[in-house]
Amino acid sequence: MRSAFDKLISWTGLALAAVALAAGALLLWANSFIGNQVHDQLAMQDITMPSGEALTSLPQADQDALKPYAGSKLDSGPEAKAYANHYILVHMNEASNGQTYSQVSGQYVAMTDEQKASPDGQALGQLRQTLFMGNTLRGLLLYGSAFATMGTIAGYGSIIAFSGAAILLVLFGFGLWHARRVEHTAERTVPAPVPQPA
Repeated sequence: MRSAFDKLISWTGLALAAVALAAGALLLWANSFIGNQVHDQLAMQDITMPSGEALTSLPQADQDALKPYAGSKLDSGPEAKAYANHYILVHMNEASNGQTYSQVSGQYVAMTDEQKASPDGQALGQLRQTLFMGNTLRGLLLYGSAFATMGTIAGYGSIIAFSGAAILLVLFGFGLWHARRVEHTAERTVPAPVPQPA
């Protein structure tokens, strides 16, 4: 009875190991696919991370965030996030005195046609367009960063799945060994039949 239970548990473990191996393979594929897509899409934009005066003109916290990537091509999720949050956003805030696109756009829309045609109105319209473009690029870069993070998580998930599969395979082997051992022990402990008197 104990031997049959050990075998049942062992074969269940083997089935779970197969599922974990399949999950690990899919997660590894996702990690590779996402990583390649993010790299290729960002590399196509041909953005170089700020260096020199473009870097030193920024606030210290933003310099510190960008310094590890200074002068390199923007082609990874962490670089995209740093560029979006510590370069584009800084320049947008500087241009708009900390106002958001929504605030600037609201002011522009509230103007009359005559006010929009004035130098101040045209400057506000240009600022509105600049903030729109900055938000669009920033959003795309942050999407790239988010997908890169998902790819990294998939990579860690594949390591966990493969490790779990390896442990289950070891336990499967141990379970079968234990089932055989129990069978042999049971055979040795079966008492010999007692002869019956005629």
